[in-house]
Amino acid sequence: MKRVAIYLRVSTDKQSTHNQRRELEAVAKRSGWHLVRVYEDAGISGAKGRDRRPGLDAMLKAVNAREFDMVAAWSVDRLGRSLTDLLGILQSLHDKGVDLFLHQQGLDTSTTAGKAMFQMLGVFAEFERGIIRERVNAGLARAKERGVKLGRRRVKPAVEERILSLRKTGMGILKIGKEVGVGTSVVQRVLG
Repeated sequence: MKRVAIYLRVSTDKQSTHNQRRELEAVAKRSGWHLVRVYEDAGISGAKGRDRRPGLDAMLKAVNAREFDMVAAWSVDRLGRSLTDLLGILQSLHDKGVDLFLHQQGLDTSTTAGKAMFQMLGVFAEFERGIIRERVNAGLARAKERGVKLGRRRVKPAVEERILSLRKTGMGILKIGKEVGVGTSVVQRVLG
């Protein structure tokens, strides 16, 4: 028996998840699915990230723990409004082998056609990541051409000398950081 979690979301406090829940529970019953848990974000925009949607966050943590085999949602826009966020959610499900059922779109990734659609979404996600990577690299190249120094700022020479001299006395990295008033990563970078 397929273990299923339902995810519900409405954007405003004036809306209710009742209809979504009723319909998805009926689908689960007709399909012979075992309903494990219902996750809900009521009054929260789909444009908000995972960190501002506690129901989605809890569901994705359960996905990582493989607590169920499928997520059922009313519609793709219930999962997310931003393509980037949506593709991230879909990738999380795919990586853990958790299927997705979208009632309004008639998508069920446990079927052959649904798997094909899921794989196409993965191709689009990779394409988008490639475009973002190209834009970032182009921006870095423009900055270098303008003479912008990239990377972390170097520490002042006096601080660097103090770190090196304290290390020569045998002092540990944590103590040096406290003594000089810098983080341990700065100490490690100077010593590295």
